[in-house]
Amino acid sequence: MTMMVSELYDALEMAGSPKDKAAAAAEAVARHDKDMAEIKASLLIVKWLLAINLVFLLAVVFKVYM
Repeated sequence: MTMMVSELYDALEMAGSPKDKAAAAAEAVARHDKDMAEIKASLLIVKWLLAINLVFLLAVVFKVYM
């Protein structure tokens, strides 16, 4: 099933764009939104891993110098 942004499709259709071009543009925007959501989820994981790494690094530095 193909997802599309219906508001964009309606706006493009009302502006006089052909239906197939309007549908393709709305589907492209929907794919872009999905891709951005996946990237944000991956970035959240990377942030957590970086925070855990920083905690371990500080623990090692604290152990060595204290």
